[in-house]
Amino acid sequence: DLLLMNFFSTDIQKLEDDYLESEEWEKIEDETIDRGTELLNIFLYLRECKDDEIEPDLDDYLKEFLLVDEDEFQDEHEIYEDIIANQILVESTYAEIAKTAKTINPSSEVYELFYAVLSFFSEINPKDAQFQEYEAQSENKAFDATLYQIITQFYKG
Repeated sequence: DLLLMNFFSTDIQKLEDDYLESEEWEKIEDETIDRGTELLNIFLYLRECKDDEIEPDLDDYLKEFLLVDEDEFQDEHEIYEDIIANQILVESTYAEIAKTAKTINPSSEVYELFYAVLSFFSEINPKDAQFQEYEAQSENKAFDATLYQIITQFYKG
């Protein structure tokens, strides 16, 4: 995901406008279709927010960016089902988000991202004390802290 994001943020400007429609790109998509791209989706969304000068919002991310409500995008709906079902948690505390994260099925495609993603949309620019609270509530402190930092730093960019 990070390599693709680097590509999108730097190298793609050097390519022709229709590169993402090319056979070469389709081959890349076909080879990586079964790999997780959920983090990449977040980075692409955050870049779009910066470009459009809008603040990230979970509802906007799910419905306008991922199009989870559209019939032809039911794969995304299935992938993000746990986040969709719990999106009200962006109005909750880190403790509530972490408590719910423990109930997510480990086979879910968003299992590892759930706590960080909902926490980010709850607080896109956490202060030090908020980040410490986030970390204190985490089951996997090193991973979750790193992921939240990466997402927030990318957004601050």
